[in-house]
Amino acid sequence: MNVFRLCGDLSHLFAIVILIFKIWRTKSCAGLSGKSQILFALVFITRYLDLFTIFISYYNTIMKAVYILLTLLTIYLIYGRFRSTYDYDYDTFYSSVLIVGSLVLAAFLNEATTILEILWTFSIYLESVAILPQLYMLSKKGEAETITYHYLFALGIYRALYLCNWVVRYHYESWFQLIPTVAGCVQTVFYLDFFYLYYTRIVKGKGLTLEI
Repeated sequence: MNVFRLCGDLSHLFAIVILIFKIWRTKSCAGLSGKSQILFALVFITRYLDLFTIFISYYNTIMKAVYILLTLLTIYLIYGRFRSTYDYDYDTFYSSVLIVGSLVLAAFLNEATTILEILWTFSIYLESVAILPQLYMLSKKGEAETITYHYLFALGIYRALYLCNWVVRYHYESWFQLIPTVAGCVQTVFYLDFFYLYYTRIVKGKGLTLEI
């Protein structure tokens, strides 16, 4: 654990809380991709299958459970309680392609061939592209509430901080894993254009248009 890892985890948690707050405050899930949330749920569930079998620390266990439960709550709010406000016509990204592609990659490009390891690797690949349905949805709509942009910005910061965490761990612990590092870099790339647009829209108060 280092400061980048801790801040990354908190930024990730903050992003999820922002999303739930947005839905509950506005009583609407307009502009939010339910498909991205389903992908994130798959990421957490397949990555944290060891939740009840391996104990690392109370912090680790609590954070894993919180990520899963809050993401499932978000899915319920989108497809359940506030489904009448959900933009079905805009959330049209072929997320099944991302799931199948990640599973195929995990089956052939992994560090071990056990079921748990393949599912863990699947979660790494899937997380790197899970935000695409949300970005695609914003691209189709051309606009969204400011708080939605805050959510995406917090997610991007989480990933950037994790890259810093890996650099620190490599320097002090000689720790390096190729698959998470490459997937994390790919995920960060998807946010780079958004970071610039976030700056022009939120910080400088200009109009924001997302293009993919």
